[in-house]
Amino acid sequence: MRTADVVIVGGGIHGCSTALHLALRGLRPILIEKDYAGRHASGVNAGGVRQLARDLHEIPLSIASMGLWERIEELVGDDCGFESHGTVLVAETETELASFRARVEDLRLRGFTHEELIDRAELKRLVPAVADHCPGGVVSRRDGAADPFRTTQAFRRRAIEKGAEVLEGVTVTGLSKVGANWRVETSAGPIEAPKVVNAAGAWADRIAAMLGEPVPLTVVAPMLMVTSRVPAFIEPVVILRGRKLSFKQLGNGTVVIGGGHLATSNRDRNETVLDWDKLAISARTVWELFPAMRAATIVRAWAGIEAFMPDGIPVIGPSSTSEGVFHQFGFSTHGFQLGPGTGAMMAELVATGSTNTPIDGLGIERFR
Repeated sequence: MRTADVVIVGGGIHGCSTALHLALRGLRPILIEKDYAGRHASGVNAGGVRQLARDLHEIPLSIASMGLWERIEELVGDDCGFESHGTVLVAETETELASFRARVEDLRLRGFTHEELIDRAELKRLVPAVADHCPGGVVSRRDGAADPFRTTQAFRRRAIEKGAEVLEGVTVTGLSKVGANWRVETSAGPIEAPKVVNAAGAWADRIAAMLGEPVPLTVVAPMLMVTSRVPAFIEPVVILRGRKLSFKQLGNGTVVIGGGHLATSNRDRNETVLDWDKLAISARTVWELFPAMRAATIVRAWAGIEAFMPDGIPVIGPSSTSEGVFHQFGFSTHGFQLGPGTGAMMAELVATGSTNTPIDGLGIERFR
């Protein structure tokens, strides 16, 4: 019988970050991953490290996580390809800009200053290649981007260095209470621990169901494309809200295009099937917004399986039915930036029973 202080189910950036932060607190976690760390959402996303345009319930976690991103090499022994050139939310109409202005003013009243409204001149200074019809936007200047798979692997390696055990290619088949401990049944045999963290991503609802906590999780597969190399023309990450787009140029000149168009996913087969018509919509958006991209070609496209919640925000916090179990899933296609901070927060919550980072409104009980 294997034993641990904490069993973590799921080896994405959130599971690996939690394993590392638990180990840094002197606990002995075992992380179970059915594939390999970063196989799905955490390793194949667009890599945006974004505080901009967060739901109000996520902002405290996002701000805490940004502080860890800014010392990521000290934390995990790898700079993870993190670069901070800001994120710009582009307004395509005056009406859209007015709605952005209202949000920024509301955030100011709540004490949040990371989002800054910008006019056409500042937008052109930050993103010279943007189309002339865009009247302005919002910038979060500390934001940036990183390499998602490299980041997830860095958290995994450092967690192991600090004493965590990582079991890959192992599936969870059952979860039950045995005395003071939880018994996690796996394809590699049972593991017992007093605490369990459900960080199983698109499969997390199955873990929650074992606890009598059904959740309306939807399985999605956001698609991404990467282009041929083009001369450097943009530094910030660019996002849209009216049309689906996230857009950034890598150091080698290639451009990663995403934004939320979905492939068809089958989590039981670990399979995604791309929707080329929707990818063409993304390509057309780039064509219209960035004339400098019109000579580029698409080199590759892909999708990763993720969990999406009905309200678009994650499930974070203690189980509502089972003492000693904690949930950390449902990041709804924007969880990468939250990984370092949520792992630190979860380790604090598991180890001490409370956390200094507000997570109000993120609990699983909202779906009861």
